[in-house]
Amino acid sequence: MTEAGWLNTMTNVLDSYQDPAVLIDADYNVVATNSRYDYRFGGLSSAASEKCYYLSHGYQRPCDLEGETCPMQEARDSDKRASVLHIHNTPQGKEHMVIETIPITDEEERPYFIEVMKQVREVSAEPIANKMIGRSPRFNELVELIQRVGETSTNVLLVGPSGAGKELAAQAIHAASPRVRKPFVTVECSGLSDSLFESELFGHIKGAFTGATHNRTGLVQSAEGGTLFLDEVGDVPLAQQVKLLRLIETKTFRPVGESKPMAADFRLVCATHKNLLAMVEKGEFREDLFHRISTFPIQLPGLEERKEDLPLLVESILLRIDDQAPLRLTDEALQLLATYPFKGNIRELKNILERAVVLRADDEIGADVIQRSLNLLPLQPLPSRDGKNLTSLAREKASLEQVEQAYLQQLLATYSDKTQVAEIAGCSLRTLYRKLEQGEDA
Repeated sequence: MTEAGWLNTMTNVLDSYQDPAVLIDADYNVVATNSRYDYRFGGLSSAASEKCYYLSHGYQRPCDLEGETCPMQEARDSDKRASVLHIHNTPQGKEHMVIETIPITDEEERPYFIEVMKQVREVSAEPIANKMIGRSPRFNELVELIQRVGETSTNVLLVGPSGAGKELAAQAIHAASPRVRKPFVTVECSGLSDSLFESELFGHIKGAFTGATHNRTGLVQSAEGGTLFLDEVGDVPLAQQVKLLRLIETKTFRPVGESKPMAADFRLVCATHKNLLAMVEKGEFREDLFHRISTFPIQLPGLEERKEDLPLLVESILLRIDDQAPLRLTDEALQLLATYPFKGNIRELKNILERAVVLRADDEIGADVIQRSLNLLPLQPLPSRDGKNLTSLAREKASLEQVEQAYLQQLLATYSDKTQVAEIAGCSLRTLYRKLEQGEDA
């Protein structure tokens, strides 16, 4: 068979794939494409062939020479199928793609490679609302893990600092799973007291307890067939952890007041900003429960670990603050933000930008406005609500809970934004609400 005839045959093979696919020779030339590639990316130019790294990234040399993993090189070295996450240039902008590369040979034993491109729709490499956003290597590592585990039914534990986007990551796992068309149900564990735990998770029947005037469907049943997301699972009361363990192990539960167990069908994803292993050692978290929920742990990077994504995140947040005004930061303003530690991560970045939008004189936000926004943050702990210092509180023999409540109330009196108060106090927003409710009940 002639080379032209073999290429025609391979074009038919490429058309059997449901995703865009190309055939690449040993010199990185794209020599054939399928119809889905032509439709998605516009096909090849009039030239006989084009370099794959130029078409995909605009590079002038192979990906591995640009600091990225080259799927073709991996397939060539191993002589096996390789899979790599890349960011490709597309007519719609930059998009995350999983590239599967398959090494083959022609009749004369010359090496070729089939590359199949699958778009990752759960995240974005462009500014867009309600999705995880990023292009940095650390972010791409996270996306690759989400893609791999998303296709399974494995329990996932998301670990990361407050404000790092754990709930968005959980939603991305759900969106990448076969359960995507079923419910995604969030359980806010920080707000679940001993008395509320069973009723919230498992529901109750009419007359189960005083005030139960009707049947109530629990969150576990609401997640039937979908994903149950336990946010801040480290805050589940120790006395209730055995009931959560039983639910996970048996996939059954009983609504409060019901004698017969019900089957539960859900995929479990948990999240926490706490060190659960340290809690296990202190006896604050059950070891058997820890091992059940942490089958596949994923560490989410803080913003400090992915500063390369800062310009993209800034653009995205500004669009969400006001999509009618062409808001932008100057280069000097971006450079100033790049030096900031962001202990509150993306949530803190959002607060800083919202303050800057309020303080700005026009649609271009300079370094002076960002500095003013940063200066609104407190530099040291505040006194208690009535102005007493720690010494006077100690003399009054105030408990730790009373000191904490006094501090939180002073923060609330100074800063109206509860999200900012949570960041200053070093806790999640849900934990802040729980602590405030405890103060009201005291």
